[in-house]
Amino acid sequence: MAEQKSNSNNNRWSWDVPGFQPRKSPEHEEYQRPPPLARRYSISAASASAVVPHSELSKYGLNSKLLKLKDKLKLVREDYSELRQEASDLQEYSNAKLDRVTRYLGVLADRTRKLDEAALETEARLSPLISEKKRLFNDLLTAQGSIKVFCRVRPLFEDEGPSIVEFPDDVTVRINTADDSVANPKKDFELDRVYGPHVGQVELFSDVQPFVQSAFDGYNVAIFAYGQAHSGKTHTMEGSNHDRGLYARCFEELFDLSNSDATSTSKFNFSVSISELHNEQIRDLLIHSGTDLPKARMGSLDCFVELLQERVENPMDFGRVLKFAFQNRGSDGSKFRVSHLIVTVHIHYTNLITGETSYSKLSLVDLAGSESTIEEDSGEHATELLHVMKSLSALGDVLNSLTSKKDIVPYGNSMLTKILADSLGESAKTLLIVNVCPNASNLSETLSSLNFSARARNATLSLGNRDTIKKWRDIANDTRKELYDKEKEITDLKQEIVGLKQELKQANDQGVLLFNEVQKAWKVSSTLQSDLKAENIMITDKLKIEKDQNTQIRNQVAQLLQLEQEQKLQIQQRDSTIQMLQAKLQALESQLNEAIRASEARLKDGSELRSADQTGLKATRDDIDSAAVTKRLEEELLKRDALIEKLHEENEKLFDRLTEKASLAGSTQVSSPLPKAPTTQNRETGRNDINVKGRATDVLALPSSTDKPDGTVALVKSGGEKVKTTPAGEYLTSALNEFDPDQYDSLAAISDGANKLLMLVLAAVIKAGASREHEILAEIRDAVFAFIRKMEPKRVMDTMLVSRVRILYIRSLLARSPELQSIKVSPVERFLEKANYSGQSRSSSRGSSPGRSPMHYDSSRNALVDEHIQGFKVNLKPEKKSKLSSVVLKIRGIDQDIQRQQVTGGKLREITEEAKSFAVGNRGLAALFVHTPAGELQRQIRNWLAENFDFLSVTDDTVGGATGQLELLSTAIMDGWMAGLGAAMPPSTDALGQLLSEYAKRVYNSQLQYLKDIADTLSTEVAEDSIHVAKLHSALESVNHKRRKILQQIRSDMTMLTLEDGSSPVRNPSTAAEDARLASLISLDGILKLVKDVLRQSSVNTLSKSRKKALLASLDELAERMPSLLDIDHPCAQRHIDEARHAVELIPEEDDRLHENVHASRPPANVGLGGETDVTQWNVLQFNTGSTSPFIVKCGANSNSELVVKADAQVEEPKGGEIVRVVPRPPVLENLSLDEMKQLFTQLPQSLSLLALAKTADGTRARYSRLYRTLAGKVPALKDLVDELEKGGVLKDVKS
Repeated sequence: MAEQKSNSNNNRWSWDVPGFQPRKSPEHEEYQRPPPLARRYSISAASASAVVPHSELSKYGLNSKLLKLKDKLKLVREDYSELRQEASDLQEYSNAKLDRVTRYLGVLADRTRKLDEAALETEARLSPLISEKKRLFNDLLTAQGSIKVFCRVRPLFEDEGPSIVEFPDDVTVRINTADDSVANPKKDFELDRVYGPHVGQVELFSDVQPFVQSAFDGYNVAIFAYGQAHSGKTHTMEGSNHDRGLYARCFEELFDLSNSDATSTSKFNFSVSISELHNEQIRDLLIHSGTDLPKARMGSLDCFVELLQERVENPMDFGRVLKFAFQNRGSDGSKFRVSHLIVTVHIHYTNLITGETSYSKLSLVDLAGSESTIEEDSGEHATELLHVMKSLSALGDVLNSLTSKKDIVPYGNSMLTKILADSLGESAKTLLIVNVCPNASNLSETLSSLNFSARARNATLSLGNRDTIKKWRDIANDTRKELYDKEKEITDLKQEIVGLKQELKQANDQGVLLFNEVQKAWKVSSTLQSDLKAENIMITDKLKIEKDQNTQIRNQVAQLLQLEQEQKLQIQQRDSTIQMLQAKLQALESQLNEAIRASEARLKDGSELRSADQTGLKATRDDIDSAAVTKRLEEELLKRDALIEKLHEENEKLFDRLTEKASLAGSTQVSSPLPKAPTTQNRETGRNDINVKGRATDVLALPSSTDKPDGTVALVKSGGEKVKTTPAGEYLTSALNEFDPDQYDSLAAISDGANKLLMLVLAAVIKAGASREHEILAEIRDAVFAFIRKMEPKRVMDTMLVSRVRILYIRSLLARSPELQSIKVSPVERFLEKANYSGQSRSSSRGSSPGRSPMHYDSSRNALVDEHIQGFKVNLKPEKKSKLSSVVLKIRGIDQDIQRQQVTGGKLREITEEAKSFAVGNRGLAALFVHTPAGELQRQIRNWLAENFDFLSVTDDTVGGATGQLELLSTAIMDGWMAGLGAAMPPSTDALGQLLSEYAKRVYNSQLQYLKDIADTLSTEVAEDSIHVAKLHSALESVNHKRRKILQQIRSDMTMLTLEDGSSPVRNPSTAAEDARLASLISLDGILKLVKDVLRQSSVNTLSKSRKKALLASLDELAERMPSLLDIDHPCAQRHIDEARHAVELIPEEDDRLHENVHASRPPANVGLGGETDVTQWNVLQFNTGSTSPFIVKCGANSNSELVVKADAQVEEPKGGEIVRVVPRPPVLENLSLDEMKQLFTQLPQSLSLLALAKTADGTRARYSRLYRTLAGKVPALKDLVDELEKGGVLKDVKS
């Protein structure tokens, strides 16, 4: 509505320019009463003709102004009523939309509440299932035994001698007592789990993890590390930097379990207490970490101690607290051996729905050394050892009481059992990790520790006889099954909770989006209301000004009427005076005649003299009267000329004021009818900027049509080229992407900001120059098209600026696409028509715009064809000369045939608006603009105007150096067309944008079709051999790669190529045939490689029967794979298979045993002949012996399928002394002695002999067999040989 209003205002004369007031007629202001004529004869007719037309002309001008004002007032009132109606409709629409959004928000709120209730209900159902899972898991651990004993043996240290510990299985440890007095000096101890020296912390913790899970489920757990000093207790609990112990791993497991099981209604908290028990005295190691820490009770209700507990949130906090406690403990190693370190993790669980709370703890105890010998001195150290032995003995008594199920358990015998009373027995779980030393010097302590562990293990609940064991096993299986079902149900409920939470999140997101939309709607509504109020105030001011002008004009009309009456009275008085003077003159003439007759006779000579004087006087008076009349007429003509000149000046000033804002915004406007020379030059310079760019683009080097597949032709740059970034490009891209119309208060501000950005784009391109124009356009391409597409619906951009930007990109595309440069466009004469003045209206050309008519591309003519082109009707007609202007021209001495029509500023604006309406959506005109330079197009329009309107002047002789009328008209038409081509027609974009999309679509379709033609040609080419297959495969892959590059470029240009329906206009040709041929070539290449491998294996003098049969079977398998090939590839595969079959069948065959003996008995003197030249690939192996540097051996296979090695001849030699040898097969050593084997190994690299030789011949054969299998197993070509030797039993290890 606002745009229609602005267009209608532009089509009418605007009187509301500030500073402009309706000028008064100078004829009435400068009118003075003429002096009375002294002529005696009648001149009343001439005087009337000189005055009456002047008054009639003034009254006619005032009446016409009054009618124009009335028409304008009527139009303004109509616009005001339409604006009020539009504001009312907008208010109703906003209210309706707000109500609808409010209702939808209510529905979303209700749905959110229901989802919350469902989530709470699901979690309530989940809580008892989790409790049941915990109970079942605890029953399972109880059935397996509440007290478990593990044994861990540390590795041997240096100089400790041989190990006395053996490991028959995972639950038995065997100690060699070296007691000759008994029949069997070895003693076995059966435990729950035994770990050898090779077992690390990870495997140990995998068996400890169920105890951590039980502690997490709410049951107390105690884990003890028992053993003598230096047996690995502290390493088991603390670990090292690269291999963490049980402290860190247990807490990390608790933390991970809390993260996986915690929900919005459940919460886990962890706190840590660390203490040291020395000489039956408890020392809190966190006493200095903080004064406000809470305390926790350790022990039973009868006997307990209070220790500080510090809350930890993550494993890092736990490590920090543990480190602080270790620092407080000190660094006295001798004290560590006689003190117990107790680390307790307190686990608090809370369920917010059921109110359930639970508390459990995990105690990790690093016990003191279990040495049972006391030194001779009875000092302080002996006292410490006695306290340690007492506490460990008390722990054994407690476990013994639990074993025999006594009613009284002696927890009070030691402070250790007192503070851990709630973690021993009943529902608690206990794990004892016994650490022993494997050396003989610690045999007694090792046996003591294992006896203690056996005593503790006997405390495990006995399962009874076989029937009871079967019963308990069935119960455990049922428990496991029930536990699995519960875990599955819990998993399903958790997934349901996750789905509900996702739906809740989506509902919240929709609510936020709707809320933002409501805010935007309110903002738009308030903006429109403020704009309507501002327009209402402006219209009211205009009405007030027009009323004042109307009043002034009426006053002027009244004054003119009064002046006319006064002039009529003056004329009547003049007529009466003339009549009276004529009567007096007649009387005087009669008296004079009588006097002349009376004195005629007396004074004849005197009468002649007087008659001559009277005649001279009469002639003199006639001359005076005619000169006065002529002088007065000239004065009136001069006044009229001055009035006409003044009107022209006012018209020029008014036109300059109307076009001042547009010129400030940067758009090229039509200059005044009589501009000055410098202004015209600047305007022409600005107009020809695009023309210069177009010519610079036209002379760029263009790729030939044969170079199409070498790279994609982008809209500005090639898709293969990397777009360079510049500071100007980065700034423009950021400014265009971050431009937000919602930040501005009015449409005028939005328009100003958008137009400034477009002008910055043009300025950047101009500054870049012709050499870097394509780079800057490519860099800001996506941002520019997205900005124009975003701002088009708002209709705030200067369409002439949009057209200039579009033309830059289209001409850049033309410069890189020869096929687009050859397109033929319609000549300018098809777009111009001469208006018919019989019954045409002034705006007859507006309804005849061909922009809505379809345009298609004719490939036969290589041209854009518009079937319904109707030209722009130029509405010009010769000016009718009035009689007064004819008289003026005659008086000024100007010939009427030479005088031509002067085009006014109002007419130029009218032509510009009509040309703009004609150009909207006109793709044919857009093509003409793109393919024709601006200067050439304006010259063609100027020639057409000169041919069809001969009454226009080429140059005006009255003002030297001024622009001609043809130049002004052609400029007005060009500017109107330029502005119209950049105007969008929703839902479509502007005509230049449609043309750009069409051209880009043609370029991409042409490239894709060209690649499809190449792929089709390659798909029908017959393959001859493997080299040809590789070439075809590489060519098809190259075509596919180039197609992907083009499609990637299309996706990057989607902002410009996307049509109104949102789909891409570029059609990707089908690649089914290409893909099928590519898959067939891959299969064919695999078949040819296998055939080649068969030929390589058959390149020997003889073959065994089994080997020949295997090769023929493999060829049959390859023939069975041929149906997966296309028909075009069948001949090639069949020919190669037949040739290979023929070659295999021609090789003589031998019996398997004879063939094996022949190859086994091959003399080793031929080792290394031809080995290096036939090996195609070497595989590197490294052997670490521990005593010397590693051996580097390279192995491969030659054409005879023999194992070939390359290594240093001597281990001590430097690099570079490598030799190549064929390694004999293991059967060669079958009948050789140890010395003969050594002699044979001298011909091989020294590293192989060192790896293969043993003390005995059998040991050497076994080691050589393993070495041969290791080396041959690394060579893919010898895989069949290794399998064949293993089946024959040749590679079996022979024990010495």
